[in-house]
Amino acid sequence: MTHASLLRQITDFANRANPYPLYEELRKTPVLHEEANGPFVISSYWDIESLLHDPRISSDFTNLTAVGDDELSGPEATGLPPSFIRLDPPEHDRLRRIANSSFGPPHQPTRIDSMRGELARIVTDLIDGFGDARQIDVVDQFAYPFPVTVICRLLGVPREDEPRFRAWVDPIVAGLDPDTRTSPGSEQAAQEARLQLGMYLNGLVEQRAREPRDDMLSDLVHSHAPDGAMTTMEVLSTAVLLLIAGHETTVNLITNGMLTLLRHPEYLQRLRDDPGLSVKIVEELLRYEPPVQLVPQRTCIADIEVRGVTIPKGSRIWLVLAAGNRDPQRFADPDRFDPDRGDIQHLGFGSGIHSCFGAPLARLEAQIALTELVRRLDNPRLVEDPPPYRPNAVLRGPRHLNITFDALQ
Repeated sequence: MTHASLLRQITDFANRANPYPLYEELRKTPVLHEEANGPFVISSYWDIESLLHDPRISSDFTNLTAVGDDELSGPEATGLPPSFIRLDPPEHDRLRRIANSSFGPPHQPTRIDSMRGELARIVTDLIDGFGDARQIDVVDQFAYPFPVTVICRLLGVPREDEPRFRAWVDPIVAGLDPDTRTSPGSEQAAQEARLQLGMYLNGLVEQRAREPRDDMLSDLVHSHAPDGAMTTMEVLSTAVLLLIAGHETTVNLITNGMLTLLRHPEYLQRLRDDPGLSVKIVEELLRYEPPVQLVPQRTCIADIEVRGVTIPKGSRIWLVLAAGNRDPQRFADPDRFDPDRGDIQHLGFGSGIHSCFGAPLARLEAQIALTELVRRLDNPRLVEDPPPYRPNAVLRGPRHLNITFDALQ
């Protein structure tokens, strides 16, 4: 294997089912730069952790000067202002503080935990929907609809509108995959869906401005935080961020989790016997099979030296979180799935100012989902291993996960 071919192999769909040997090879060159206009690729745990906290690394696409031809970097295509994950301080900090004031501590310390019962009911309804079937697709019938429903409830979308909401989400999420974006009509369908979704959410925002309720949209519209309130466009951008960023990552976390448990039946049985193990299992999953494999949208706003290599101002940087999560310099026996690890300080949710905004919700969703699937499916088995994967190299997960089981408890 030559370094000149390594990055292309990592993004090649043929290696999506198991990119980890490529990540191991990548770590041998901690700062990989293959082409003149190509990205600088960082793969060791400590380097990634350091750069995620480095103010010389920008998330604002307008700072990029070394434009290349890779399909993984680029501005958001939502038709809205950039969400705060694509901004730098101080604007990032202002928007994130306002959003967080309606999402979690200290202003809404119980909002996520108070959804525990609602999440359990959604999971129960989805599993009940399997009916008499003894073979299901975990993705289409469970992991995909679950987070959309959760985000709808969090934002305050009326239940009768949830089917319309999901119909808009499908083409938007499909447009995240590089090969789907190039298929005939896909971009037009995604643009139309974004327009319809934006118009719908704008109507909800106007309604909440007149009649606030106990939901996140109302909180965003009526924020009394020291930073003031968001504009209508900023509220819409934040809502779409929650929807899109929170959806695909949670789908992959749940699906990768079920796949991993089926490959490690001893932990599946332990989870069935002890639901409390779900906390450790989800944390190890975020290290072992992270739903976000790499972060390609970073730019140097000053020259930075990493391992003796100078990365020039304006250069693109890819931070390969999944490679860092299996760095033997950080984790003992990193290719082994071990929820009993005493230290699982993973990079699954990133780190620094852009650490995953929705992490508390994603954790709770995955814990409840995996616990209930394991509890209620009698003797679940994989139909195909490896399963078919999505093309996306950034948000990696199976497109389908077909399993059979003997009975539904």
